[in-house]
Amino acid sequence: MSVLHGRVVTLRPAGPQDVPALAAIRATPEVRRWWRGDDDLTATVRADLDDEALSVYAIGYDDRVVGAIQWSAEDDPDYRHASLDVFLDPSVHGRGLGPDAIRTLVRHLVDAYGHHRFTIDPAAANTQAIRSYAKVGFRPVGVLRRYERGADGRWHDGLLMDLLADELVG
Repeated sequence: MSVLHGRVVTLRPAGPQDVPALAAIRATPEVRRWWRGDDDLTATVRADLDDEALSVYAIGYDDRVVGAIQWSAEDDPDYRHASLDVFLDPSVHGRGLGPDAIRTLVRHLVDAYGHHRFTIDPAAANTQAIRSYAKVGFRPVGVLRRYERGADGRWHDGLLMDLLADELVG
């Protein structure tokens, strides 16, 4: 994985040195609400970094790590696509960093791997994330009913969104 430069963010391969910052961001109530994990978020972040099916980038802004963006691929040639996920420190929300990180990663995945389709699946109630994804061209595909069990023990809906490479905005 190489370092990727967006308009305002830098994406670099996340490593062990990023675990404390990423775990702290994941622990903020605004992120924790949508990005669950074990009680030991340090171990959860380490497990993500060790998952060979995931490619995790640390999002850099203003000389600090402000979040992570990750992707995985479906490599069956008849169903090939990349799935994305992203989280940001609430202190930088509203500055366009999420859309910049997504655009940067999508362009890289098109250029380096030839991906033509991308998916993302936020919680249906996560309107802030859905608006951010729509800014770069993601469109709702459908509601994933009772998709994820929440911290409250109840099932919650997700929203499947997708983006074709030629629909990327910005």
